[in-house]
Amino acid sequence: MSLVFVERPASGEPVGLLVLHHGRGADEHDLLALADVLDPQQRMHVVSPRAPLTPRGASGHHWYLVPRVGYPDRETFRSAFERLGELHDELWQRTGIGPERTVLGGFSMGAVMSYALGLAATRPIPAGIMAFSGFLPVVDGWEADLLGRRGMGVFIAHGENDQVIGVELARRAAAQLRDGGLEVEYHESPAGHHIDPRGIPLAGRWLASTLPKRAEGA
Repeated sequence: MSLVFVERPASGEPVGLLVLHHGRGADEHDLLALADVLDPQQRMHVVSPRAPLTPRGASGHHWYLVPRVGYPDRETFRSAFERLGELHDELWQRTGIGPERTVLGGFSMGAVMSYALGLAATRPIPAGIMAFSGFLPVVDGWEADLLGRRGMGVFIAHGENDQVIGVELARRAAAQLRDGGLEVEYHESPAGHHIDPRGIPLAGRWLASTLPKRAEGA
């Protein structure tokens, strides 16, 4: 069963594809407005899917269950990983915009899924990953293929006062990715668990430089 999604087409021929994955308890509309701030000239085709889970007693949509922060539930994580991979494949085929011109981005759980799909050895290598308030997941059956992604760009923004996903998880992710040879742009701010507006212009500049760079070098 395909995931529900919304999209915002580019104003002309798109330079790339931006897929935004929302956080826990939100839906496919949550980050779509962010696209107009990150990409005000509408140079990119933007898609935002809805997470597949609606846990009993919880509001909104979730990508996976959370027995412990940093350690997603294996079964629900694997299911979301597979369904999201199918959607990405469908988007690349339908739009004609390949993974080399795609940035996977997200907030919180959505950032985790961006890492998961963007770094897995079984998945195509995207142009980059944009992670707001996320972490590299520790889950049986998934591991990051850093050697195969040396030089790939990653943008990380995290709040120092995040009480949901501690900033130490972002610092650990940045260090691990840098040690693996990826090009990491890392930013902290005095924010909590939300996308700090002060980081959006930085993310927009990173995004604008990342997609054309990969497209020209493809």
